[in-house]
Amino acid sequence: MLSLPNILTLSRILAVPILVFLLWPSMTDSGTQPTTIDYWLAYGLYCLMGITDYFDGYLARSQGTVSKLGVFLDPIADKIMVAAVILLLVFTQDIAGWHVIAALIILIREITVSGLREFLAGLQVSVPVSQLAKWKTTAQLFAFGGLILAGALPQFAWLKDASLVLLWIAAALTVLTGWDYLRVGLKHMD
Repeated sequence: MLSLPNILTLSRILAVPILVFLLWPSMTDSGTQPTTIDYWLAYGLYCLMGITDYFDGYLARSQGTVSKLGVFLDPIADKIMVAAVILLLVFTQDIAGWHVIAALIILIREITVSGLREFLAGLQVSVPVSQLAKWKTTAQLFAFGGLILAGALPQFAWLKDASLVLLWIAAALTVLTGWDYLRVGLKHMD
């Protein structure tokens, strides 16, 4: 149960409140945006969380230590991380205006696909992760990371703009991959 991949997954879940703390105190204490240092620390932690997301699955498969706990916790850790980052970036107004719609599309898809996977698992139907879904996840991770990094580097306005474009690309891929999952699920909802 306490294999290295599971510890990495648990560390990702436990890191979420730290990430929230890093970008929250400056907002509540002084009513201003988080400081550059807050963003740098949050970016470092976010990158570390992304690295553990990659290595927990890789190590579990390569060492033959895939466990039921890991299979259960990994998608939960992913959803918690995505939801927390979206809420934080909307709260800090790094995602604002129409861009909130792209973030909501991603959040709604994450919740919907989780429920759909649970439903299909009850029917013993497996839905493998598609290559397009992997691209969606990559775009999403880079968009969120870029938005956090843009807070640390406000002099590079293009970084925030590029990250927001990537957020919309991730949202578009989210719709496409979400539809793929829904199509498979609908076949089993007779």
